[in-house]
Amino acid sequence: MNGRVLRTELRRSAAPWAGIVVLAGSLAVFFPFDALWWHGTAGWTAQWSTMAMWTRSLLAFWWPFVIGIGAVYGLRESRSRMTELLTTTPLPAWRRAALPAGAIGLALAVGFGLLVLVGGVQVAAGPTTYASLGWLPISLVAALSLVAGAVFGMGVARALPSTLTPPALVVIVFVGTGLFLRMNNEAAVPTGRVSNRFAQLSPATVEPRQMLLTLSGSVHLGQTLWLLGLLATGFALLAAVTRRARLLAVTPVLAGLGLALLVLPAAARDTYVVDKAAAALVCDGPVCVTQASRSHLAELAQRSKEAMPVLHDALGDKAPTSVREDTALHELAAPRELSADVLLVDFNDRMLADAKGDKLTRALIARGLAPSCYPDNDKEGGGSHDIPAQSIAVSWALHDTQLQPLQEKGTSRYALETWAEADLAWQKLMALPPAEQRSRIVELHAAALSCEGYKQVPKLAGGASR
Repeated sequence: MNGRVLRTELRRSAAPWAGIVVLAGSLAVFFPFDALWWHGTAGWTAQWSTMAMWTRSLLAFWWPFVIGIGAVYGLRESRSRMTELLTTTPLPAWRRAALPAGAIGLALAVGFGLLVLVGGVQVAAGPTTYASLGWLPISLVAALSLVAGAVFGMGVARALPSTLTPPALVVIVFVGTGLFLRMNNEAAVPTGRVSNRFAQLSPATVEPRQMLLTLSGSVHLGQTLWLLGLLATGFALLAAVTRRARLLAVTPVLAGLGLALLVLPAAARDTYVVDKAAAALVCDGPVCVTQASRSHLAELAQRSKEAMPVLHDALGDKAPTSVREDTALHELAAPRELSADVLLVDFNDRMLADAKGDKLTRALIARGLAPSCYPDNDKEGGGSHDIPAQSIAVSWALHDTQLQPLQEKGTSRYALETWAEADLAWQKLMALPPAEQRSRIVELHAAALSCEGYKQVPKLAGGASR
């Protein structure tokens, strides 16, 4: 297959449209909507690894699509009734198969590559200073899966030349991908219905929610073996002219499947692992962040110097002595382990995500006086109920004359009632003697560390926490 023939195939066939649809469809998902993929430290333009994971998560839809498109593309000879004519030509069957397979494979690889390029340009232009090649295998396996899926669809359609073949393949792969994707979710409780090894046969990944998570090396290797087997079988079916050749064509996919099942991790917790290079700590005195968040270190260290004396004045020897980015993995909406000596910060936290200057200082004081057991971000939001009590505590610590909310109060009935309760608690707290005020703040701090109670505002007002 020379370049001239390939260019002719790309100009006169529908192959380029597969890559165009993948590129345009993905951008149509990402850009028009102000959704989760634009926010937090795990956004698709926040870090290189999260960019790769977000683009790969779209394979839940694109993989069944390209297999179906490949099947439609593979039916063109039978639809035009040229199969017998082409088999009588002196051109070897594998060369005839290489032309359409190469065209659609190239179109899909270029389309997905341009999608990654768009995301990569935005990551490079963003605030992150951390760069590594750990994202590359994620994207390469995704591109391989698109090429292998399309060629496999072509091969199956050539072996089963029916108009029902493309929709049947799409439905089967779409249902299977959805099932396997649920098994891939590290936050889900394993059902035992599908082995984790079989779940990894789907190249789609779950949406990233923690920037330090990445796929393990065994997942990359196992999926590559499986996809290469799928690609080889698809091409062999596409080039096969006899029944015996079609039967032998299943050998590569079976071999790839067997090798992949030996390599892929058996436990779901071994599928997604911490990127050790990204999670390595870099410190400025008692303030430490991960390499991935190194761009935040200077501002965080400066504001921590302002916040730590305030915390010491309020809590005495019970105040935290260091500030560290939270790197522990946790399930969705699960509590995190707190320590009295360490002020944990999470740059995915709504209060800390875009905080600068005095706003960041107030946020650090709030998290030090009344740390949240539950993360407060766009996906979980479990720590939002702590904000009224934290607002009272930081306003008291900074000697404000009025209660200063850390975030907008909101206009819902629940928000109005909550902040009315907080205003009343503030007035009652400020009416107490200074020693009693400090005692209430210390009690709030202890209760927050032990994750006792759901709302701490009544404790500050002199009642029991709920």
